[in-house]
Amino acid sequence: MVNILVLAENNQDGDITKPSKQVLMTARNIADDLKGKVAALIIGANLDSAKIQGQLGLCGVEKIILANDKSLEAYNSDVYMKIFIKIVKDQNPDFLFGVNSLYSQDLFPAASFHTSSGLVMDCTDVKLEGTSLLITKTMYSNKVIAKLKFNEEHRPKLVTFRPNTLMPQNVEPKISEVITEAVNIDQAALKQKIKELVKSKSKETSLTEAPIVISGGRAMGNWDSYKILFETAEIIGAAVGASRAAVDSGYAPHSMQVGQTGKTVSPQLYIACGISGAIQHFAGMGSSKVIVAINKDPNAPIFKKCDYGIVDDLFKVVPILKEELKKLFGK
Repeated sequence: MVNILVLAENNQDGDITKPSKQVLMTARNIADDLKGKVAALIIGANLDSAKIQGQLGLCGVEKIILANDKSLEAYNSDVYMKIFIKIVKDQNPDFLFGVNSLYSQDLFPAASFHTSSGLVMDCTDVKLEGTSLLITKTMYSNKVIAKLKFNEEHRPKLVTFRPNTLMPQNVEPKISEVITEAVNIDQAALKQKIKELVKSKSKETSLTEAPIVISGGRAMGNWDSYKILFETAEIIGAAVGASRAAVDSGYAPHSMQVGQTGKTVSPQLYIACGISGAIQHFAGMGSSKVIVAINKDPNAPIFKKCDYGIVDDLFKVVPILKEELKKLFGK
C-alpha cells in the first residue's frame, strides 16, 4: 500500500489554499490507482481543526496531522524544520508532496537531506507509469521539458508542484481522522528569533493562486500608474504583478515581482502591460495558459511568446479594456 503525505498550506483566513487543494486531490487520484492512503500535514498557529477537517475531507484526505501552537504564528525556519522533519520521519510515507511555495522551498530540501531521499521541485505534472511516478518539470527558463523518475529505493520521494498547473480529477470525500502533534520547542536553543511580525493589510488576490494576473513593466513609469491595473484587476478578480525592471526602478514592491528572481505564476490568463518579455520574466510566467501582451514596441520579445498581442500604448489600451470588462461583468 502506498502512503502519500501532503504538506498543506492555509491562507490568512484559515482556509486551505487552492494550490494545496490541487496537490491534495492529485495525491488522492494517485493513491486511488495504487490502493493507497493520503494524509495531510498543517503547521501553524490558531488552526481551526473543524474547518480544516471539513475542507481536507472534501479533498479525499483520510488523516490530518496538526502541529498547532502559538509559537508557530510566525514562520521560523529553525522551528518549522525541526517539526517537519520529525513528522516526516515518524510517518515515513512513500511520497511527500507540497506546493512549490517559499515555505516548501525551505522545508523540502532539508527533509530530503535528513532522509537521504530524492527531491524534484517546481513540477508541472505527475502521472503513473505502472507503479512508478513520471514527473514533469520545465528547465532552463521553460526551454526544456524534463520527464523524471525516482530511484525506487528512496523513501520518501519528495515532490513540489508549481501552483495552478495540476488538473486533478474529482475525488470522493473522506471522513478525516485528526491527530494533534505535540510541539515541544526549546526556545533558548533556537538560532533564529522573530522580533516582529508585520502582516499585510491587503486582501488582494494572491499572485500564485490567482486565475488571472495583470502585470506592469518598466513602461508603467511610477507606482501611481499601477492604479489602472489594480482597478482593472478588481473587476475580474485578478492579481497584479510587476516585472523585475519595474521593481528595480522602484515602481513596485518585490512582493509583486514575477520572474526568475520573483514569483512563479501559472494563471489561466496572463496580461503583460509594457513588459518587453525578457527570458527571466518568461521563466516566471511561461506556463500561463493564455498570454496577452500590450506593448507599443512591435519588436518586443514578448510578442514571440504571447497568444494575443496589441501593439499600442498601454495607457490607451488598458483604460479601454477596463471599461469593456465593466460592461461585460456588469460592474
